[in-house]
Amino acid sequence: MKKDSKLSSVLHVLLHMAHSGQPLTSEQLAAFLHTNAVVVRRMLAGLRELGYVDSVKGHGGGWSITCDLKQVTLRDIYDAVGTPSVFAMGHRVEDPQCLVEQAVNQALDEAFRDAEALLIERLSDVTLADLSDDFNRRFRIQSQA
Repeated sequence: MKKDSKLSSVLHVLLHMAHSGQPLTSEQLAAFLHTNAVVVRRMLAGLRELGYVDSVKGHGGGWSITCDLKQVTLRDIYDAVGTPSVFAMGHRVEDPQCLVEQAVNQALDEAFRDAEALLIERLSDVTLADLSDDFNRRFRIQSQA
């Protein structure tokens, strides 16, 4: 099963926007993700509706981040991109007749719920400003090397 990287991709372009100091075109953002501009426009459209980003057409236009990085958590962005599935694992059979498989599914369901709740709780503890600060720290270290 293919991993869903939508959350990671959105966070990636949001940080680029936050550090650019100017609007970035869909083409520029697509280059960061090694994808095409249509994918970026689709991905950011929902964030624009929620007020996290804005776009301006024409010369000098592009995408800009419009939210307060200190107020927006990774959980907010996770929700904005449609709460993608956290796990690629699942049941072999969703509605098994076999009692053994029913027991296995029950145990896995509990573990998946607990793990997903922990992850989503952690996403609520990290803001876009935290990511930005981490980027700045890494950039300083690399610049000094």
